[in-house]
Amino acid sequence: MSSTPSPDPDPSPDLAPASLQLAADLRATLGDLVRQVRDAASALPQSQLGALGWLVREGPHTTAELADRQRVRHQSMARTVTQLLQAGLIRQERHPTDGRKLVLTATATGRATLADQRRRRESHLAEAIERELTEAERLTLRQAVDLLRRIS
Repeated sequence: MSSTPSPDPDPSPDLAPASLQLAADLRATLGDLVRQVRDAASALPQSQLGALGWLVREGPHTTAELADRQRVRHQSMARTVTQLLQAGLIRQERHPTDGRKLVLTATATGRATLADQRRRRESHLAEAIERELTEAERLTLRQAVDLLRRIS
């Protein structure tokens, strides 16, 4: 006898409606902000930046590990890896203990490219902050960043 799984109950029945609405507004606004900054200042596609970022932050990974981290199919990551290799942003070497595997590492050029990308994004955001916010609003934003850090 097969049964259809029932939908998950509301995961937040005890949360105040105002907190739920604030969370929804925050999620949507942060998503918009991230997309706007990413799109305005990107030289590389997000798939390449994401993979390169993992390699810079966490060190060597296999293609399968990167696919898992980025939550994409292995074939999609293999294409991204090929593009990064062709651009000289990463290199591949045999795994030190399992010669069947290839390990990917960011090159100096890849690290510099990622750092430049981050600087461009931060500059774009800083320009918007200076253009759109008063000094008092900048202080409020500083406090909000501290609050966001606490809940993350």
